[in-house]
Amino acid sequence: MSDRPDRDLPNEWQTAMQSVAHTIASTAGGGADATRRLLSPLQRQAELLQEMLEAERRLQRDVLGRALQPLDAVFELLEQSGAAMRGQADAMEHAAEALEQTAVLMKTQAELFERTIQVLREPSRRLESVAGIEPPVRRSRARRTEP
Repeated sequence: MSDRPDRDLPNEWQTAMQSVAHTIASTAGGGADATRRLLSPLQRQAELLQEMLEAERRLQRDVLGRALQPLDAVFELLEQSGAAMRGQADAMEHAAEALEQTAVLMKTQAELFERTIQVLREPSRRLESVAGIEPPVRRSRARRTEP
């Protein structure tokens, strides 16, 4: 007999017991009543063995299911963590885009502000030039040229 996992041990055992009962019945010569008395306990034994094997299979499935529950929970948490990290990455990406747009707008505003000041100073510079007045040293230009 081999130990293949696909064998049906209860059926094999029941068949063997029926063979034993048949052999006893054919050699006893006592008739059907004697056969029934011998066969009944053997059949009950086969039924009990089958119930025991089914109970063991149920227990194995239950134990394995309970043993795998923590592992399944860990994988579920890892999946949720991955989704949360993806959401954070998306939010950071949107925040970076918003900051970049804000920086571009602020640079544009600074350029407009500087040009507005230049345009507003132009008349006073021309007047200073015509009057022969030297323009004062401006602090903002000195700061801009420093590193």
